[in-house]
Amino acid sequence: MGDLQKMRSEVTSAFKISGFILRKDAGTFLAEQLLLLPREERTKVMEKLTLHLLHQCISQPILEKEHLEVAYKECSTSGLEENETVLNVIDAYSVPRLCYDHELKKFIKETSNEKCLFPDPKWKSRFIIERYTIIWQRTLRNKLFTTDIIQSADTEKCFQLRKIEFLLSSSSRIDDVVVLGLLMQVVERKYHLEDPTGTVALDMTNVRYHSGLFTEGSYVLAEGYYDDKTLYVTGLVQPPVETRETSSPYFGNINTFGGKSRTSLKNSKGLLKIENENRDGVFVFLSDVWLDSPKVMDNLKKLFAGFDDYPPIAIVFIGEFLSCPYSFKFHMHLKNGLNSLADMICQFKKLREKCKFIFVPGKTDPAAANVLPRPSLPNYLTDTIQNKLGENAIFTTNPCRVQYCTQEIVVLRQDLVMKLCRNTLHFPDSGDIPDHLAKTLLSQCTLTPLSIGVQPVYWRHASSLNLYPLPDLVVIADHFQPFTRSHKDCQVINPGSFPRTEFTFKVYVPATRTVEESQIPNDDDDA
Repeated sequence: MGDLQKMRSEVTSAFKISGFILRKDAGTFLAEQLLLLPREERTKVMEKLTLHLLHQCISQPILEKEHLEVAYKECSTSGLEENETVLNVIDAYSVPRLCYDHELKKFIKETSNEKCLFPDPKWKSRFIIERYTIIWQRTLRNKLFTTDIIQSADTEKCFQLRKIEFLLSSSSRIDDVVVLGLLMQVVERKYHLEDPTGTVALDMTNVRYHSGLFTEGSYVLAEGYYDDKTLYVTGLVQPPVETRETSSPYFGNINTFGGKSRTSLKNSKGLLKIENENRDGVFVFLSDVWLDSPKVMDNLKKLFAGFDDYPPIAIVFIGEFLSCPYSFKFHMHLKNGLNSLADMICQFKKLREKCKFIFVPGKTDPAAANVLPRPSLPNYLTDTIQNKLGENAIFTTNPCRVQYCTQEIVVLRQDLVMKLCRNTLHFPDSGDIPDHLAKTLLSQCTLTPLSIGVQPVYWRHASSLNLYPLPDLVVIADHFQPFTRSHKDCQVINPGSFPRTEFTFKVYVPATRTVEESQIPNDDDDA
């Protein structure tokens, strides 16, 4: 106690010289943190803290404990600039919108922060056209559609991407046509291809489907010939995927992912150093965390006990959070389950203090319609767990984005495999479904390449579903079996249903960019 009181006295004096008055609990907190450091570093840390606080917009000189907690955390990430954050959870309504400037041939960030869920009708067509523009400019850069001649064994062939207005303006047959457009049904069972310049009927009698899942509402490259106001399709292909490295020059240094920083954090040397040094840091992803299931809660306790000595960077709990059907007691059961989870986490001191707990809602979780993006769980359900866990409990939207150092992670809770397979025009003859799913999502530059009737979205916030430029990791929490796939330096994973897969989950190691499948051991097997 003598060392603590002496240290607290030194802290109070140092901050008083800079014009600050510390609350007792604030002084005690900082004294405890400084006692953990070598004696020669304590003065430097106090000087850095006071300088940092002098640059903040604090309304009065009296410092609360919360002020010092935030300042100490920010100053502990040495070498970082003011807006560089080690971990940042970005909700769907904060994702920036990017518009492609055809004259400058680059993307420009929209400055509007409007969060209206029901905007003007123009937004319905606007978000569809914006997706088309993204895919169009990316496809034009692909080597198959450049002006260079492609050499084959005995002929020279050049593919040229056409718009639909070019076909409609012709009165004669056009061979070797390649068109990018939105696959849609103008009338039932009659497919058409649409782009901003027009619509053309399709004859897919002799079509050959390439890899991927082709659904109404997705953009496709249709190859064939045009005759008599009909495009006779011989091949249907997903738009080509582009690596992050290739896409980067067209965005400049703007922050396309979201968060506090105005510039992209991909090139931050300070964050990259922290990322590489934290070799043991991991993210844990669990889906269908049923808080009303005793088996799930027992296995969560085993999980927490296993990670207590080496707490993860974050544990991502993905809904649904109850196994029971919706009833008048549904909200009460969920609130009780969250409170029980908080009590369980508090039993593990290191985990409670050092790990972030991120909650992403599922389809049946309250209280929102089945429209993406889905808002976070309401405050009246989460207030107790947030009081117990403080800022370490983060309730966010579905989908959401997680920025860790230089890495970008996108998380979505949706049964995409079932929806895509049910609505595809052609079920693949070869290859496995996870391969086709991963390629389809990255080719379509969106998390939901489906018609609005199948998966409704809020038009104004459709940009939160974008997958362009490619993130480092895409987490699709699906009822389908767990899988991990990699395409163009982007990994697509499915942790599977935690209770339905004998309590398996995924672990992501940012330092090595590897994904591991883990499982809670069964006590019966050990016996």
